[in-house]
Amino acid sequence: MNHTSSMTGTQHHAAACQKTPPGIALVTGASRGIGLAIAEELAKAGYHLYLTCRHSGDTLTELSESLTNTYKIPCRAIVADMGNPEDVTRVFSQIQDLTLLVNNAGISYVGLLHEMSVEAWQEVMRVNLDSIFYCCRLAIPLMLRRHAGKIINISSVWGRVGASTEVAYSASKGGVDAFTRALAKELAPSNIQVNAIACGVIDTDMNRCFSAEDMALLREEIPADRIGQPQEAAQLLLSMVNGPDYLTGQVITLDGGWT
Repeated sequence: MNHTSSMTGTQHHAAACQKTPPGIALVTGASRGIGLAIAEELAKAGYHLYLTCRHSGDTLTELSESLTNTYKIPCRAIVADMGNPEDVTRVFSQIQDLTLLVNNAGISYVGLLHEMSVEAWQEVMRVNLDSIFYCCRLAIPLMLRRHAGKIINISSVWGRVGASTEVAYSASKGGVDAFTRALAKELAPSNIQVNAIACGVIDTDMNRCFSAEDMALLREEIPADRIGQPQEAAQLLLSMVNGPDYLTGQVITLDGGWT
């Protein structure tokens, strides 16, 4: 008997009980905040994951190992600058199949426009908007093979209404919204849905630049009378993923009634 190829009855039962994963997802900017919450929500749902971040490699590796151990799903951590097309190509060289792309990587900039350097402007656009182009152009062929897939971009309410001293950030997110709507029309015949979540004030490191007084004033403006949590964005994203395929081209606001 070839013992290396034989299976016990228990092993056969375990193999038979293994569930087909709901999908394979790439989440960018996954080491903290909304991206981290999304990664955990998808892992909990059984997704196989690829996670990227730009700087916090050790943190991302720890997260990947934790998700693998807790939810028994494969999870690969990749340090990459998603605003760099060569890095994005390297990431996708490791992905053979993909059902969900979550474009979450982003940075903010607070300051007067006339004091902003050209380099700072280009960096905001590169990370917040160019990265979505780079990822989508490589994800789409994988989804076309399946004639199915979902792309969800993490945007901001500032992309719709604009924010003083955050002109570059607002412009980049406005671009994300337009990109989302246009690509949804392009891919709808191929059964690939493209949507975005426009977040209001969420309790993440991105808002640490604001003082406690500033945050208190913001909270007073929000009808829900509180700051949003990253887990709420993750829950909304999962509900969109599990929603009808007829939902596409939408920028859904999550802001406690603020805007």
